[in-house]
This record gives sequence, structure tokens and C-alpha cells, in this order.
Amino acid sequence: MAGTALSAGVLLVAASLSLGLAAVGGAAVTAQRTTSAADAAALAAADAASGAIITDEEPCALGARVAAASGATLVSCTLEGYVATVQVQAVYASLAAVSRARAGPPSGF
Repeated sequence: MAGTALSAGVLLVAASLSLGLAAVGGAAVTAQRTTSAADAAALAAADAASGAIITDEEPCALGARVAAASGATLVSCTLEGYVATVQVQAVYASLAAVSRARAGPPSGF
């Protein structure tokens, strides 16, 4: 009887740890996805602003579309010349992951 209780306790602890690790893993994946979405949105907006890509969309609208394709929402976008600075957000388990990125030509151009 004591062995059964011990086994049940070990299984309960293992299940709790597994659920906790799955939640942490999901949050880490969401954070990385948000970072990638911010990078891609900033690059798209900067490329559109500089004319490196031909588009009828405004640079920030293109950045928003790229962020949405990556599963994130563009929160803010500012352009200073050809430099785009964006902030994106994605939600995981009702928690928001926020990331910022900046893209543009190298210094001196």
C-alpha cells in the first residue's frame, strides 16, 4: 500500500513538472517568434522606405503585414529617414511578449 502511494506521488510530481516545463517552453518559443517578427517587420519597413523593394504600401503598413504573417501585431512604427524602428507584440497564455527592432542602412550612408 505504501508503494502505491509513493508511486502516485512521484507521478503527480512528474506531471506537474512536465506541465510547468511545457509552459516555460511555450513562453520561450513565443518570445523568440516575437523577436523574429520584430526583425522582419523593421527590415521590411526600412527596405520599403529606402526603395530597396518596390511596393504601393506605406513602409509601416508593410511592416505590419510582415509582423502579422509572423503571428505578431505591430504596436508602433517610426521612420527617421531610411531607418525604421518597430515594436511588436504576441500573446501566449494571456501574457504579452514584446520586442523592438531597428533596421536601416549602415552608418555613413
